[in-house]
Amino acid sequence: MISVDIQTVLPEILLSVYAMAALLGAVYTAKDGLAKLLTWVTAGVMVVIAVMVAGGEGATSAFSGMFLDDAYARFAKVAILLAAAAVLVVGEASMERRGLLKFEYPILVALATVGMMMMVSAGNLMSLYMGLELQSLSLYVVASLNRDSVRSTEAGMKYFVLGALSSGLLLYGSSLVYGYAGTTDFAGIITAATDGHVGLGMLIGLVFVVTGMAFKVSAVPFHMWTPDVYEGAPTPVTAFFATAPKFAAMGLFARVMFDAFGNAIGDWQQVIALIAFLSMFWGAFAAIGQRNIKRLMAYSSIAHMGFALLGLAAGTEQGVQMMLQYMAVYVAMNIGTFAFIMSMERDGQPIADISALHQYSTVNKTNALAMLILMFSLAGVPPMLGFFAKYGVLVAAVNAGLTWLAVGAVIASVIGAFYYLRIVYFMYFGEENEGVEVNMSPAAWTALMASAVIVLVGFVNFFGIEGAAQAAAAALVK
Repeated sequence: MISVDIQTVLPEILLSVYAMAALLGAVYTAKDGLAKLLTWVTAGVMVVIAVMVAGGEGATSAFSGMFLDDAYARFAKVAILLAAAAVLVVGEASMERRGLLKFEYPILVALATVGMMMMVSAGNLMSLYMGLELQSLSLYVVASLNRDSVRSTEAGMKYFVLGALSSGLLLYGSSLVYGYAGTTDFAGIITAATDGHVGLGMLIGLVFVVTGMAFKVSAVPFHMWTPDVYEGAPTPVTAFFATAPKFAAMGLFARVMFDAFGNAIGDWQQVIALIAFLSMFWGAFAAIGQRNIKRLMAYSSIAHMGFALLGLAAGTEQGVQMMLQYMAVYVAMNIGTFAFIMSMERDGQPIADISALHQYSTVNKTNALAMLILMFSLAGVPPMLGFFAKYGVLVAAVNAGLTWLAVGAVIASVIGAFYYLRIVYFMYFGEENEGVEVNMSPAAWTALMASAVIVLVGFVNFFGIEGAAQAAAAALVK
């Protein structure tokens, strides 16, 4: 039995052992002198483990059902590992230029990734919390990695305090669920629902659990940490926050809703729908007044999480499939966008004001065109891949009887298109000013171009992820 358990959790064990070995190796050798090599090696290890995970099949569990390995978990893990690896590689040059490429950075990212993998495989409230906290504790540290910056340390502190609050809410909700269900296993909790509803006590526990997870995906009204943390953290770290952790949190959200409360969809569907509605509109309106591109992308993230929650709110297999596809597309778009943002400089100093992009197309037509494609995709303009991702979750919502929510999503998308198109306007038709230098490393430039190509031609077949997403959704929604 122990050998089967170890085999099931082997990817997490390998990444954990690598992180600990890398820590010991860095401490007893050149420390920061190895940071660049360690960053690339960590990314390589993640890619290898992603290939290993993708080769899995079937559905197994480990440690008496506390850890689940199925098509859903594997889909999410591959996306998380590849996103983390891409962000490490893309941000390496930017971190080095700022003097922030410490050996701890790739190790903390690796440990956070282990936590994310644990989150999407959780089959028990206790294993859920273990994965969530491993991820969160690592992210608190990398948010404040620039210790000489007041904004960076403030970002880490805000994230820590509010994260601790959300963890407390999640724990309190879990304790209520345990008290009324008599078990922490998802398989046991789901049997507590009868006639599609749960008792009042467990319903209160469910509300607290949803609150804790809504914080992790930065959904309204639990989004307050996002703009400040995005702005204060080093830009490559912000890129990490906007990709892999978002996918993991959304993956965990769906896992808990269906595996633990799948028999009580009527009790949580409207709550998720309301959170999605508020997130889409608040993200759309609040971003309009933002001049800092990192804060703008924070509100963009809030809005996009609202759209992803449309799929979850549908409460159907189709909804989960469209949510997974949406998150995969969202991650791809953000990697390219942040590859550009982290390279924005003036006189060797990072710059984040969108007014610096005035007339950028006259400086570098290729980069400007790639950003135009990504901004159109984020706005949901056809024929970019972002449009088809949004269309998918809208169809799932309509098919689930949430037409009002789909109509609201269309309106929010139109409003949100303004701030994406404003960036395009600045790049092509803006006034002449000091401008911006975009000092891109080969890895960052490759990521920008690859993301633009993906969202431009990916609508043909979503690069084959449709079948994998469908299998993953079928594994979750039984």
